Amino acid sequence: MKILITGGAGFIGCNAARHFMQRGHEVVVFDNLSRKGASANLEWLRSQGRFAFIAGDVRDSRQVMDAVGGCDVVLHLAAQVAVTRSIVDPREDFETNALGTLNVLEAARLATHPPIVLFSSTNKVYGDMANTPIVEESDHYRLADLPFGVSEEYPLNFLSPYGCSKGAADQYTRDYARIYGLRTVVLRQSCIYGTRQLGVEDQGWVAWFLAATLLDRPITLYGDGKQVRDLLFVDDLVELYERVIERIDCVSGEVFNVGGGPANQLSLLQCLEQIRKVTGKEPAISFAPWRPGDQRVFVADVRRASDMVGWQPKTDVAAGIDALYEWARQNRDLLASVLSEPSPGRPAASEGIEE
Repeated sequence: MKILITGGAGFIGCNAARHFMQRGHEVVVFDNLSRKGASANLEWLRSQGRFAFIAGDVRDSRQVMDAVGGCDVVLHLAAQVAVTRSIVDPREDFETNALGTLNVLEAARLATHPPIVLFSSTNKVYGDMANTPIVEESDHYRLADLPFGVSEEYPLNFLSPYGCSKGAADQYTRDYARIYGLRTVVLRQSCIYGTRQLGVEDQGWVAWFLAATLLDRPITLYGDGKQVRDLLFVDDLVELYERVIERIDCVSGEVFNVGGGPANQLSLLQCLEQIRKVTGKEPAISFAPWRPGDQRVFVADVRRASDMVGWQPKTDVAAGIDALYEWARQNRDLLASVLSEPSPGRPAASEGIEE
């Protein structure tokens, strides 16, 4: 197959590109290289095999149309990924996430042979889940009445410009399957982490915690640190992409909540404790007031993906953090370089928990 990966030089994108290259597929990486570390990821990909690279932006409909033509699959991963950035510049956020996704969908719809489209959505489409009962434990919160986690039937409640832009893209992707018959699948991803994740203050919190600890950078926790997410190792996510593509005739038009599930849930405090163990170092932690709209707990109910495509997370949190630590330790200079680069529009304070 010919597989186009928008955002293919990002953390998830480059891992997906390597996976499909190794499976013998023709891979096209489409990226504007605006994210810190993207150029380094692209250079690493060149050491992994052969692929085509298009320097393009999903906000440019003509560039997207040209890239999509002739492809069998589009993994649409390109996005503005931080709530904080969306608040600073909501127009950029909208144009990248909502308009960019519409450009991808229109290009697929108008193609001579419309490709499969997988869209990387987010658990932020469910909002702050303020009315969901939770229980407070000594170092974490837990869902009181949802032992399997949050299912796809949970009410949507877009919150923040980021939640709105990704939510609009999520619903457009669903509707293009219903109205136009396009073969689309929406993947509402929770906390994805793993190797080549260049976490920064406002996005990629597991990798940021680890990098900050290794490099003696301060970490700010907003709230009490008991917030919980279900962690999913990137290799497991890419395996899900492959299974969805293989079973597209059965799952076209579907939505899946995607995360590590109940077995891989971890609070910020518990994650920092795990990082203490693997690094032998004490993170420099401070606390700040809660951020508006933060979910106290999000754990994905992954049973629909299990039932429909036979997928389950394989990598437990301890093994995943160990693997990320080994990669970070070997790429300390790269991490230091990325964290030293300025990011226009980012608030000075660290966020610490954005997906």
